[in-house]
Amino acid sequence: MAAGVTCSFSSAVFFLLLLNCILFVSTNVDEVIDDGDENDRALGPSGYMKREYSAIKPFVGGTSMQFWEMKGDSLLTDDYIRLTPDQQSKSGAVWNTLPVMVRDWEVHVHFKVQGQNTRFFGDGFAFWYTKDRSELGPVFGAKDYHDGLSIFFDTYANQNGEHSHEHPYISAQINNGTTHYDHDKDGTHSALAGCTAHFRGVDAETHVAIRYLGSRKRLTVQHDMDDENKWAECFDRYGVELPTGYFLGFSSQTGDLSDNHDLISVKFYELASNDAEDDPAQYLNIQPKADGAEPERDHSEDDKVYTRKDRALNWFLGIVLVLIAIALLGFFYYQKMQRDNMKRFY
Repeated sequence: MAAGVTCSFSSAVFFLLLLNCILFVSTNVDEVIDDGDENDRALGPSGYMKREYSAIKPFVGGTSMQFWEMKGDSLLTDDYIRLTPDQQSKSGAVWNTLPVMVRDWEVHVHFKVQGQNTRFFGDGFAFWYTKDRSELGPVFGAKDYHDGLSIFFDTYANQNGEHSHEHPYISAQINNGTTHYDHDKDGTHSALAGCTAHFRGVDAETHVAIRYLGSRKRLTVQHDMDDENKWAECFDRYGVELPTGYFLGFSSQTGDLSDNHDLISVKFYELASNDAEDDPAQYLNIQPKADGAEPERDHSEDDKVYTRKDRALNWFLGIVLVLIAIALLGFFYYQKMQRDNMKRFY
C-alpha cells in the first residue's frame, strides 16, 4: 500500500510539473518568436492578413484597384504595380485609402527593381506609413517633411563622403513633420537605421518584411534577397513610437537615371498584441519619434560625384578645346608661311 501511495504521489508531482512547463511555454511563446534568431521564423508571420490593406494578384490592368489609389506615372498591370518605368524624369505612387487602425502589424512586400542599364541606374523606391497620403513630391516621389515612418530602398549613391555606404541601401526615417530628407546626402542626416541589400537587377525574387510592434515600440526590417524563404535582419530598433490611423503607400521617382520599380504583392498582417483589448483609436494622437536616431550634424561638402552626363560633357569640352588648339596652331602656321612667301617674293 505504501509503495502504491508513493507511486501515485510521484505521478501527481510529475503531472503538475509538466502542466507548469506547458503553461510557461504557452505564456511566453510570443517572446520566443519575437526575440529569437533572425532566421527562426519562416516568411509567414504569426498573424492574419487583412485584405483591405493588401494588394495581391490577380490585378486587373488599368488605373485603379479596390482600396488603393494610383498617382502620377504609376501603372497597374495584370502581374504587378509599376511605380515608375525605366524612363527619365518619371514619378509615381500608390496609396491605400483606409487609415490603419491596427496597433501591431507586419507588411510583406514582394518587389522587383531592374532596368536595361547595368552601370548607371536609379533612384529606388520608398514605403510610407504617414499621416498624409496621395501627395507627390521630391523624396522618392512623395512629399518632404512628412509625419510618420518611411523606408527607403535607395539604388544610387549620391554622396561619397564620410557617411557614405554601399548601395543598394535600405534605411528608415521617423519624422514628425519637421525634418528634411536630404536626397543629395542619401538621407544620412536623418536616418534611424539601415543596411546594404543587393536587391537591384538580381534574378531571384526579392522580399522585405516591415514589422512594427506598437505595444513594444519596436521596429524591425528583414529581407530575403535570395528567395530562400528565410529572413535576414536589416535592423531591429526599440523606442519607436507611431500612432494608429496613418496611411500605407509606396512611391518612386527617376531623374537622369532610371529603372523599373515594380510591386508584385503587398501583404498586410495584423499581429497578436499585448494591447489587443485596447481601442486602437486611443493611439491616434501619438507623435512619431524614435530613440537613438542619427543625431543632427553639420553638412559638409563631399567630393563631387560625376554622373554619366558629367563625364560626357567633360569629354565634349575636352575635344572642343583640342580642336580649338589645333585650329589656332594651324592658323599661326599658315600666317608664318604667308610671311615667309612674301619675303621671298620681295
